[in-house]
Amino acid sequence: MHVVGTVLDSPDARRLADFYEQLLGWERTQNEKDWVVLTPPDDGTRLSFQTEPNHVRPVWPSTTSDQQMQIHLDIATSNVEQSVALATELGASPAEWQPQTGVTVMLDPAGHPFCFFYWVPD
Repeated sequence: MHVVGTVLDSPDARRLADFYEQLLGWERTQNEKDWVVLTPPDDGTRLSFQTEPNHVRPVWPSTTSDQQMQIHLDIATSNVEQSVALATELGASPAEWQPQTGVTVMLDPAGHPFCFFYWVPD
């Protein structure tokens, strides 16, 4: 067995997929009204989006009385500042609370937290 993808719920699967498609530059390999799949160039683990009409935006940082995040994405980049600017231009926002240096927590258009961190492959 192996994990082939991660699915993010959203009030509008296509809108959230648009955001990540532009941010990551991945190919849209499935495009239905309520289900979209993005596939990376190396055909690795996919990122999928599902419409969930009752989606409740998670709160970051989490509290015991609000919707908690269930998952977040870690996104490696060679330029965190540039990536934050692009994500913001595409509709994300930096989280108010940044728990550590070297990592920038962002909130995507549906409220899912994701993190940018500096990394250049060997």
